Amino acid sequence: MSSSTQPHQAGTVRPAQGTEPVGELVQRASQQLTELVRGELRLAQAEMKEKGRRYGKGGGLFGGAGLVGFLMLQALVATVIAALAVVLPVWAAGLVVTAVLGVIAAVLALTGKKQVSQAAPPAPEKTIENVKADVAEIKESAHR
Repeated sequence: MSSSTQPHQAGTVRPAQGTEPVGELVQRASQQLTELVRGELRLAQAEMKEKGRRYGKGGGLFGGAGLVGFLMLQALVATVIAALAVVLPVWAAGLVVTAVLGVIAAVLALTGKKQVSQAAPPAPEKTIENVKADVAEIKESAHR
């Protein structure tokens, strides 16, 4: 063997100057890339979980708005019937109930819309930005 090399594993030769063989560099790069991808997947999963919660809340609020809106229509029907049956007091009370239910439905719908708009778009934006930055860094490192 020459003086610039020393034995390594099972017949391979490793330079003595502290530089690593290409195989080890490739293996380390592969491990680091695997760790990076796993980290990005964990970030994407957490981000999508949060967006899913927001969509769930928004959907529930829209459902509540639909239920209260349906009750509002029932109250409106009762109001019309009462207005036909009795001239003033009964239908006036029915109209007040209808108006209150309408306000509740509007508040629920607006709150649900706000929740859904905070969750949109349904893509892991932070993860996508991180992956793009990682790819750019890898490309930059490969050109050196």
